[in-house]
Amino acid sequence: MNDLAQHQPKNLEKKQQGSLFEKLINHIELVFAIISGILIFVGWILLKLDLSTVAAPVFILAYLVGGYFKAKEGLEDTIKEKELNVEMLMIIAALGAAVIGYWMEGAILIFIFALSGALETYTMNRSQKEISALMGIQPEEAIRIKGDSEERIHISDVVIGDHLLVKPGERLPSDGRIVSGESAIDEAAITGESIPLEKQKGDSVYAGTMNVNGSIILEVTKPASETLFQKIINLVQNAQSEKSPSQQFLERFEGPYVKIVLAVVALMMFLPYLLLDWSWNETFYRAMILLVVASPCALVASVMPATLSAISNGARKGILFKGGVHLENLSHLQAIAFDKTGTLTRGKPEVTDVLVREDLDTQEFLYAVGSIESYSNHPLAQAITTYTRKGSSKPLQRPEQLDDKAGWGITGTIHQKKYYVGKAKFVGENEALAFSDGAAQTLAEEGKTVVFVKDENGIAGLIALKDVIRKETVEAIKRLQALNVQSIMLTGDSKSTAEAIASEAAIQKFIAECLPENKVESVKRLKEEYSMVAMVGDGINDAPALATANVGIAMGEGTDVALETADVVLMKNDLLKISEAIELSKRMNRIIKQNVIFSISVIMLLICSNFFQVLDLPLGVIGHEGSTILVILNGLRLLR
Repeated sequence: MNDLAQHQPKNLEKKQQGSLFEKLINHIELVFAIISGILIFVGWILLKLDLSTVAAPVFILAYLVGGYFKAKEGLEDTIKEKELNVEMLMIIAALGAAVIGYWMEGAILIFIFALSGALETYTMNRSQKEISALMGIQPEEAIRIKGDSEERIHISDVVIGDHLLVKPGERLPSDGRIVSGESAIDEAAITGESIPLEKQKGDSVYAGTMNVNGSIILEVTKPASETLFQKIINLVQNAQSEKSPSQQFLERFEGPYVKIVLAVVALMMFLPYLLLDWSWNETFYRAMILLVVASPCALVASVMPATLSAISNGARKGILFKGGVHLENLSHLQAIAFDKTGTLTRGKPEVTDVLVREDLDTQEFLYAVGSIESYSNHPLAQAITTYTRKGSSKPLQRPEQLDDKAGWGITGTIHQKKYYVGKAKFVGENEALAFSDGAAQTLAEEGKTVVFVKDENGIAGLIALKDVIRKETVEAIKRLQALNVQSIMLTGDSKSTAEAIASEAAIQKFIAECLPENKVESVKRLKEEYSMVAMVGDGINDAPALATANVGIAMGEGTDVALETADVVLMKNDLLKISEAIELSKRMNRIIKQNVIFSISVIMLLICSNFFQVLDLPLGVIGHEGSTILVILNGLRLLR
């Protein structure tokens, strides 16, 4: 404990120093822009005092301070890409203004251009806030248990198989499995679920989650570099660096556009002087204004801030996009194919009906069946065992005799009484189907699976089970319908069972008897019918279908497998998140369209005003750079 006390203040001090340094770096562009603005104000006062010779050096200093970052960025990109860019246009325009004696106007251009650049940098930093927050909560140290002793080690020294002690109020340092203790674990950082989950021995836990109220010992199952937590961070960082189709188009458009602007400016410097009797000063002045107002700064800034903001917004809600292209495509979806098991349903069958022969006691019947099924690994057997344990006050007993017929059923003896538990054909089909006036047929039509039980006197009873629909399924499907997105269910069930489940889930279209290997073909057929199709699955056995769809959406429940297979990952198995993601995509595309239309309109208006000689350079600068700032701010609205 003393060792821990020594380490903590140093780490805290180091973190605080790093934080202050990062804040300074993140805001250095804004600081330079503000200094440039102050210098311009000082220069303006000097001009008012008729001290123009003193004002000129002040304006030059404003040029150097305000234009440093943009000039550096423009030159580096020009050398790297071997092509002129927007930054170079602005620098040329500012120098041109200085050449014809408009020192203050050129400095104002540099100042506002630097200010918009600082705002764009702020947007980039702000959009990564969620990732920074995630990285900030990742523990740097862990307590490793070795024999009877404890040692505090750096997280990079943790290896698979280590036993780590996690105390109440601490974050888990690694993915692992609880080997001792129990506690409530807050998994909000992974799944977005605000309610802590009760975890006990044998349960899996994830790095970065919070241990709420009990000490636990976990066995490490993954190295620090491969934890689910780290994969989420990497995924969102990669998504922010991957450009959407709109962004790629604008970047391809920027190079040729800059060349066209320079060519038109070159003509503007001579043609009005030769053809329209403009003075040389007026011609050059109008050419410089054209260079300013025709620059596509606002157009270039129309997409990236909005996309980054939307990706960041989704990450905060547990919706992870693997890139801007997938986020953009979501708004164009016409249909979504849902895998039934584990997606529309809980993925775990539950007992819904129990029918028992009149001469038997229901509790004794369930006790006997539960005792036998507790020794089977079949999902239906486990569901029956769970159900019987909840309704029984005494522990289930070990059968005196047990014989498991894989795929058919199980035979067991309890209190010298032999039971057959399984399919109709296993216990006698005709007798089973006739039991209780043919109740099995009715239950099957309701989408339920029926398990029959037989003793020495015939059919003792039946148990009906069903993979129940998630509570949010119906609401999620209704929301998608409101967004004009068709929902289709894919299931391996028979047509009658599929029809019953589809009706319960409010889905109008389904594909029944669809085996896992046929899902890809089903998705391909849907793509022929609908132009843009998404596939929603659990990210494990649905991987080929997810890859085939235009957008693959994985219901992850925090599994790292889902991160590898889909374009969009819902960290919590919440179908309502799908409509949220689509609405976010529509909002993003709507804001991008607003930005593009607005920026083009401003450019055209300013060009026309300049040609008719009603626009001065200061107003051109304010109109052009102001529009850039406005589109960036408009994109930032997606962070809400």
